[in-house]
Amino acid sequence: MSADAVTLDLLREARETVRGSPLGVINTPMIPWGQTTLPLDIHCNIHIKLENMQRTGSFKIRGVANQFARREKGGHFVTISAGNYGKSFAYASKHYGSKGKVVMPETAPASRSILIQSLGVEVERVPTSCMMDVVTRCVQEDNMTFLHSFDDLDLIAGHASLGMEVLEVMPQPDVVVVCCGGGGLLAGVAAAIKLSGCDKTRIYGVEPEGACTMYKSFIEKKPVSMDTKSIASGLAPPFAGKLPFELCQRYVEGIVLINDEEIKAAVSTLYNSGLVVEAGGNIGKDELANFPG
Repeated sequence: MSADAVTLDLLREARETVRGSPLGVINTPMIPWGQTTLPLDIHCNIHIKLENMQRTGSFKIRGVANQFARREKGGHFVTISAGNYGKSFAYASKHYGSKGKVVMPETAPASRSILIQSLGVEVERVPTSCMMDVVTRCVQEDNMTFLHSFDDLDLIAGHASLGMEVLEVMPQPDVVVVCCGGGGLLAGVAAAIKLSGCDKTRIYGVEPEGACTMYKSFIEKKPVSMDTKSIASGLAPPFAGKLPFELCQRYVEGIVLINDEEIKAAVSTLYNSGLVVEAGGNIGKDELANFPG
């Protein structure tokens, strides 16, 4: 699948699928920074999109809604996830009556595994480097269908709905900044904004220094793998997606790197202003213990 497959018509169709999904995807608030108590040292008009208020706690439900709408009901699916995609996958599996399994890295918070299992989906925790081997085994031996958590056309098209919602509030943004793990969200948002005619908008991805697969992919001009480690576990897959990389290469200005100390400080600042978020998407109470007040 190439980046040419991602057209504005495809993204508009996905937007309607996501909007009408029985999973209850929310058009989350996008609020001016000035209407919060967050500090701001420069004079500019910043808006923040509150995907922490999304169904299942993160943007992942957008892509999942589009994926499941285009799969056979009652299927048997396997995926990889550090937790956020896994929660949306499990939520959708329960709704659609599908069997599911989430292969998670051993480093993922235990609370996420417990939540996913409570929705009736099996969890297998393995070293990050072994995750795709387990998926291959499930596909070959158990006849399961692999739903990719970031390198999938339907998923990316579903995530693009977020970009279209941004344009409803701010039709011609100067700069859009998006978190980046495997690149599915960044690719979808960037494609939605650029294909909608915002040629002058500059779009940047943000990655942890210890999990900078897309940053390195930009340098090497191909998707790369690496041993990843970051407090932002949801942004630390071991490789960048092929389709996300092609779309990001086409539509994204560049990737900005931040370290774990900067991430901790940002989470704490947001928390002290009343916004409970994690380094990459959403957070549980056990994870908040790792951040200063």
